[in-house]
Amino acid sequence: MRCVNRRSTRNVVPVSSTKDLLKPMVAYRRNFIPGGSYFFTVTLLDRSSSLLVDRIDDLREAMRSVRAERPFTLDAVVVLPDHLHCIWTLPPGDADYSLRWREIKSRFSRRIPVGGLRTAGRIKKAERGIWQRRFWEHTLRDSLDVERHVDYIHYNPVKHGYANRVVDWPYSSFHRYVDQGEYPRDWAAGGQCEGKAFGE
Repeated sequence: MRCVNRRSTRNVVPVSSTKDLLKPMVAYRRNFIPGGSYFFTVTLLDRSSSLLVDRIDDLREAMRSVRAERPFTLDAVVVLPDHLHCIWTLPPGDADYSLRWREIKSRFSRRIPVGGLRTAGRIKKAERGIWQRRFWEHTLRDSLDVERHVDYIHYNPVKHGYANRVVDWPYSSFHRYVDQGEYPRDWAAGGQCEGKAFGE
């Protein structure tokens, strides 16, 4: 079963040059396209933690407050116990997703009681030891790339064994997509999504 949402009409800013995509990862650089659409994976430092779903209201508030100050469209999202995936589209002329992630991580962390995995280096940098320092970003190239990543996001709880059906996982934009008629409620039930794993 190929799980592609063909009804999507999302606008995506294409990458201006494929040569930027083919650069070696030796000196990794982020791709900044003003007004672009991006897929992200953001992960907790402790991969055995369930903090993101245990404190889902704190995560939502951190995202809401950052979006109020530095707008972006949250096109799709899934929150799992130890990591999340999402797609953002930034406003025209704006490519600063790194600042937004720094703020979301910081605001979420301030809402969590002190603890976590704090090394000397993290203490020196005033880090709480909740998040991995980096995040994974992929610039979405076209509407098919968006569709594949939206499908990946929504299927992720099943992939990781947190739900038997996509519709059973509560921390996902899948429910909004169903309400908008983009997916049937039983989408991908009993099947698997083909394609490579993005972001992990």
